[in-house]
Amino acid sequence: MVQFLKKLGHDERGATAVEYGLILALIFVSMMAAVSNFGQTAVEMWYTVSSAVSSARANV
Repeated sequence: MVQFLKKLGHDERGATAVEYGLILALIFVSMMAAVSNFGQTAVEMWYTVSSAVSSARANV
């Protein structure tokens, strides 16, 4: 049992999977921030368009 635990402690095969998982998580968080920022910008743009159209209709 002690030999098994020593061998398990020195095994580094799972370290690569953990590193890839961390990289994937970082990419996911970055993508979510970019999509959120883009969504906010798009909503503001459409709000500006809506306000301009409403103002133009009020002046007619």
